[in-house]
Amino acid sequence: MTHKHKTINYIEFPLEHAEATKTFYSSVFGWEFQEWGPRYLSFSGAGVDGGFNGEDKTPVQKPGVLVVLFSEDLEATLADVKSAGATIVRDIYSFPGGRRFHFSDPNGNELAVWAAIDQN
Repeated sequence: MTHKHKTINYIEFPLEHAEATKTFYSSVFGWEFQEWGPRYLSFSGAGVDGGFNGEDKTPVQKPGVLVVLFSEDLEATLADVKSAGATIVRDIYSFPGGRRFHFSDPNGNELAVWAAIDQN
């Protein structure tokens, strides 16, 4: 991996449910995981590498950092997220330049998925 000065290098989320986390993110978003013991998972395939850390037992707290994922088909991604068992925190809504929704992952982390509005 090449590291670039002053850029996001890694994202780390709290981890409570390792198997549910791997199943959810691999089935919905196609992420791949490496286990580093029973309480740490690193992931790749998300556009930026990251991990889920349960080593320090840091609880998931809201509000926190909001990670926003991109989708070319927001409705299909929403359906995938729902069918994978995630809780929808905020249904699809519009904002200047796009639309998005928020969901809670198996650990309770809140993330969002957005899609651009076609400007044609």
